[in-house]
Amino acid sequence: MLKDQSPNRAKREADKAFKPAPTQKPMNDYAKDQHSFNENRERLKAERLAREAKPGSRPE
Repeated sequence: MLKDQSPNRAKREADKAFKPAPTQKPMNDYAKDQHSFNENRERLKAERLAREAKPGSRPE
């Protein structure tokens, strides 16, 4: 260790460099289903809006 660095500073720097990566809780079945449902709903909404935005595609 260098003389100008105290052991506390070196420990802080090492802790910062080797801190654990943030972890997510694993999704349960309900959360997976909800996530899939929301993604599918957003995809279908985007497709519907794109279809409606086309001129002449609205049957009235």
